[in-house]
Amino acid sequence: MHHSVPSLAFMTLVVAGAVACGSSLSPTSPSASAGSTTTISTPAQVSGTWTLTSVQPAGEMEVTVPGGASYELALSNDRVSTKVDCNVCGGNLSVDQQTMTVGPLLACTRAACPTMAFESAYLAILAGESTTRIDGDTLTLTSARGALRFRR
Repeated sequence: MHHSVPSLAFMTLVVAGAVACGSSLSPTSPSASAGSTTTISTPAQVSGTWTLTSVQPAGEMEVTVPGGASYELALSNDRVSTKVDCNVCGGNLSVDQQTMTVGPLLACTRAACPTMAFESAYLAILAGESTTRIDGDTLTLTSARGALRFRR
């Protein structure tokens, strides 16, 4: 038991570092779309809980959330929290015009969920700067790492 706290702290730092590895890439612009698009300029506009619907790593096909898994993103003021199947992550949040920055580091629990590959792809895209767009009840985060789509 005495060694478990330092080991947990070390694992948290290792995981947080791994999540942040892809966060130095520049964001790309999302494609234009018709409809009621909200220009993001304050954290209040994205605040609330969003449910992940799909992940699209750069250069790959869009993949929907695996059946039975729950992925949620909670945004409020300068904090982000995300439920990633059987794990939870938290970190800093900043919103500046249409750019949202998560992290750069996220602290995550590391239980072995059945959807670990999907979870890793999600977190790799989430951490870092993203161009942010809201179309009705859909939030899209786009960067050179890929795209994430959420619904309210």
